[in-house]
Amino acid sequence: MRFIKQIVSFVFFTITVFSCNQNTTNKQTKNSETKPNIVFIFADDWGWGDLSAHGHPYVKTPNIDRLIDEGTDFQRFTVASGVCSPSRVGVMTGQFPARHNIDGHFAWANSNAKRNMPDWLDNKTTLLPRLLQESGYATAHFGKWHLSNNMIPDSPTPDNYGYDTYGAFNCSGEQMPFYKDADNAIDFIEKSNEENKPFFINLWVHEPHTPHHVVPKYQQRFPELDEADNIYASVLSHADDRIGEVLNAIDRLNLTDNTLVIFSSDNGPARSVKTAKELELYLDTATGVGYKTGASKGITGGRKGYKAALFEGGIGVPFIARWPGKIKAGAIDDSSLISAVDLLPTFCEIAEAKLPEHYKPDGISQVSTLLGTPYPIRTKPLFWKIGAHWPANKNAPNHWVSYAIVDNHWKLVANKDLSYVELYNIAADVYEKTDLKDQNTNVTEHLKTQIIEWQKTLPVKPDEKLFSKERT
Repeated sequence: MRFIKQIVSFVFFTITVFSCNQNTTNKQTKNSETKPNIVFIFADDWGWGDLSAHGHPYVKTPNIDRLIDEGTDFQRFTVASGVCSPSRVGVMTGQFPARHNIDGHFAWANSNAKRNMPDWLDNKTTLLPRLLQESGYATAHFGKWHLSNNMIPDSPTPDNYGYDTYGAFNCSGEQMPFYKDADNAIDFIEKSNEENKPFFINLWVHEPHTPHHVVPKYQQRFPELDEADNIYASVLSHADDRIGEVLNAIDRLNLTDNTLVIFSSDNGPARSVKTAKELELYLDTATGVGYKTGASKGITGGRKGYKAALFEGGIGVPFIARWPGKIKAGAIDDSSLISAVDLLPTFCEIAEAKLPEHYKPDGISQVSTLLGTPYPIRTKPLFWKIGAHWPANKNAPNHWVSYAIVDNHWKLVANKDLSYVELYNIAADVYEKTDLKDQNTNVTEHLKTQIIEWQKTLPVKPDEKLFSKERT
């Protein structure tokens, strides 16, 4: 009898072990068959030169540098605007933000009204997260929002835009502490992995936007720097550490080979235009107390202009993509012109998500470019529109451009009424040093005409359904 019990116990143990091993094998097989995961890290005011891998004299970014070592550094990427909100609209919609009457940052309702803007991005338009959600992806947003503002209490929250879950600030409702972005992203990755679902995460980090929130741990890493430089280096180091935590979680869960990770920024770095650059504190209602732009020490890698400019210093930002086995490791692509409006069609192709028949993207899929094949020739130009002062302010001499167009290798910048323009061969002159309009009058007039024709396609005013009750 005792012998029979031993046999029964052995058989039960064998079946249990086989079942566990089979479950593990099945789970690994499911993970390998899952659509690629996508993590899009979008920093705020992070300049092209604000990476140690891009030659910054004192900023240290080992985790982002790791992405460069394991992926490709695309050095000709441009965002859809020189400021935050319209730049993010370009990512979310795959369209130029001017098509949505969004040319500046979302602020108070009356400020939006004065600038002929809505109070939030239409959550019923075609949106990247919703397309991926409908294609079977678990979708999440963690970090800055600013497709409305916390000052617009009746604006839709991010979960109305195609996200399964979110934690955000600069939005209506509860404000997530900015430093919780990585923790929330890791929790979401673990949950999606457990459910064997592909995931898409917009991880939109706060740094190095003002206010600069300093943490002694990170300041102690740069004891040799003066106070302003120390503040700037420490906030970037804090962000780089959180990005590293997310990368480590992806590695720990064996998801690295099936996950596309991209790091970029919404626009170029902010710089104080004041003669005196004192370190002042102020209270931001979304993220708390921190330092003003006196501690904004970002650099553009020699590109002209800064945040809010349509020269390359304002719209040319880092773009690093890692996807092991698919995107070449340790490579630099300094010729492929990629735009933020390309991200929606690119991510949708990767995710096998269908674009609606009525949808008209301004971007093109750049999957072949990411994978290292010859870059596609753009069949349609890129356009920019922003509010700018003319004549140029002497404290911001490169911030007078209201319109810009890139067509093939030509870039034309123009003031508000197109009475003054400059022309650059942007493929050969990324620093925009040589104005070629006098030598290429036919090209100049053609590009001006294209801007005029594009202007005719833009809405005259925003839809009143996107107006807050706060408007007076």
